[in-house]
Amino acid sequence: MDDKDVRLLLENIRDKKISIEDGISRLQHVSYVDLGCAKLDVHRERRVGYPEVIYCPGKTMEQVKTIVQAMLATDSNILATRATEALYEEIKTICPDAAYNHLARTITVRKKEMSMPASYIAVVTAGTSDLPVAEEAAVTAEIFGNRVERITDVGVAGVHRLFDKLPAIRGAKVIVVAAGMEGALPSLVGGLVDKPVIAVPTSVGYGASFQGIAALLSMLNSCAGGVCVVNIDNGFGAGYMASMINKLR
Repeated sequence: MDDKDVRLLLENIRDKKISIEDGISRLQHVSYVDLGCAKLDVHRERRVGYPEVIYCPGKTMEQVKTIVQAMLATDSNILATRATEALYEEIKTICPDAAYNHLARTITVRKKEMSMPASYIAVVTAGTSDLPVAEEAAVTAEIFGNRVERITDVGVAGVHRLFDKLPAIRGAKVIVVAAGMEGALPSLVGGLVDKPVIAVPTSVGYGASFQGIAALLSMLNSCAGGVCVVNIDNGFGAGYMASMINKLR
C-alpha cells in the first residue's frame, strides 16, 4: 500500500464508501502480513525502496509458495535466491510468469518496471567458476531496475584480458568484482578506477582457499582504496548494494 492507496482509503472512510471497521481491517496489512510460516514485510519497498527478497534454503517448497502467493497480491517485483529447479516448477503452478536463471539459481517475477538510471553497474568475474555468484549479483541488480554490463574471465592470471575491458569497467557507476582463489582481482580493479568496488569472495579454489576464506581475508586487507567487501558467495548482497549506489543522485 503506497501513499496513493492510503489517501484513497482515508477518503473512502471519510465519504462513508467503506466502514471504519473495513478500513481498520485493511490497515492491519499495511506493515506486514502474518502468513503463519513468515511475516511478509509488505511495507519494506515503501520504507527502503526495495521489496522483501526470499532466501530459499531452509524453507520448504510450501513455505516458499505461501510467501510468493502473498507477494503476488502486491505490485512489487519478486526475487527468490538460491532456488532449485524443482522449486521453480512448483512456483510456476501458481505463477506462470515466473522466470528461472539456472546459473544464478534465482526465481524472478517482474510485475512492474522500476525507474532505471542512465548509469550502469559492471559485474566482473575473475574466472568462469565465479559466474554463479556474479550472475546472482547481476540478476538482483536488474530486478531492482538497473542496467548491468557483464565482464567475465578477466582474472589476474591473464591480466591483459582485464586491460582490454577497462573502458567498460571505468564507465560504470559502481563495480562488482567476484573472485575466488587468492581473491586479488578487486584490489587490482580498485587501483585502476575512480568508482566504488564491491568485492565478492567466492568459495572457488583448492584446499588452502578454505572455501573462500582466503579470498575474503585478501579482499579485507586490500591496499586499494574504495574497495568494500561482502560475505563469501553473497552475490545478492553485492547486487543490492550496487543498486543502491547506482541510484544515488
